[in-house]
Amino acid sequence: MILVTGATGLIGGHLLWYLLQTNDKIVAIRRKTSSIDGLKSIFSFYKSDVEALLQKIEWREADVLDIDSLVLAFRNVDIVYHCAAVVSLSSGSETMTDTNVSGTKNIVELALQQNISKLCYVSSIAACGQSVDDNYIDENTNWKNTDNRNAYSRSKYYAELEIWKGIERGLKAVIVNPGVVLGVSGTQTGSSQIFFQVKKGLAFYTSGGTGYIDVRDVVKLMILLLSSEISGQRFILVSENCNTKKILNWMADGFGKKRPKILISKRPLMLLGTISEFAGQVFKFKPLIDRSMARSVSHREKYSNNKIKLEFNYEFIPIKTCIADVCGFMKMEDK
Repeated sequence: MILVTGATGLIGGHLLWYLLQTNDKIVAIRRKTSSIDGLKSIFSFYKSDVEALLQKIEWREADVLDIDSLVLAFRNVDIVYHCAAVVSLSSGSETMTDTNVSGTKNIVELALQQNISKLCYVSSIAACGQSVDDNYIDENTNWKNTDNRNAYSRSKYYAELEIWKGIERGLKAVIVNPGVVLGVSGTQTGSSQIFFQVKKGLAFYTSGGTGYIDVRDVVKLMILLLSSEISGQRFILVSENCNTKKILNWMADGFGKKRPKILISKRPLMLLGTISEFAGQVFKFKPLIDRSMARSVSHREKYSNNKIKLEFNYEFIPIKTCIADVCGFMKMEDK
C-alpha cells in the first residue's frame, strides 16, 4: 500500500491523481483541520470524476509531529511519499522548523520501524548549495549556512539530513529537490499566490530569478524514481531557469493583463522589509514582507537538471506552457 503525506497540498494532490490512475486505493494523511477543497480543484484540472477518485482515497487522520498517530497511519504501508512541509520565504517559525525537520525525523523513524520498502522525500532547491562565480548549481554543490539562507532553506537542509541518517541505518530512499513548483492547487498559498496576484493586476517585478518546474513533471519523476532501483541519491528537478519578470509576463499574458513594468530593486525591498519587521514587532502583527523575503525575491540562482534528464531521458514541460495551462483553468473556473 502507498502512503502520501501532505496529500492536500500542491505536490501531494497532483501525486494522488497520478497514483490513482494505476492504483485502486491510496492511503493519505491529513490533519483534522485540513480541507480537501483544493484537491477537488486539482482533480477537476484533469477533467476527472472527482467524487469517484475521492472514494479511492483512504484518509487516515494523523500529524507528522504526532508519532502515535503516525503509527496507525503506517499500518500495512510499504511505500511512502513524504510531501508534507511548511513553505515560507519569511522569517522562520517554530511551526515550520518542527514540521519540516522534526516531522521528517518522525517519518524516517516509522519507515524504519515498519520496514518500508522505499521512501521519496520532497525537499527543495532551497536545500541545495549556492553558486560560485555564477555557475550552475547541481546535486554536489556544497551547502553553506550564509546570510542569504532563509529559515525555510535551513529547515529543508536539516530535514534532508534526517533522510540521510535513515539511509545510513538501512532505509531505501530518494530525495527530490524541486525548483519553484507551478500548477493548479485550488488554494491561494505558496506559488499559487503569484497567479492570483497577477490575475488581479500587478505593476511591479523584482530582479530575482531561479529554477521553475511544472508540478506534473515533479510527481511523474517521483513515481519513476520510486519504481526504479535507485536509492541513496538526490535529484534536482528544474525545467527552466527563469527571471521573475519573464514568469510574471507569461502569467499576465495568460490572464490578458498588462505586463508589469516597474522594477523594484533589492535595496528598496530590503528597506521596506526592515520597516515592516519593525512595525510588526511594535504593533504585534506578521508583516507581508520582511528582510528574509526581500532578500529571497531579489536573489538569482541557476540550477542544473542534467542528472535527472540523463537518468530517465526525460523531457520537461516548458514553463510557458505550464503557466498557460494554469491560467486557462483559472479563467475557466471563473465562468
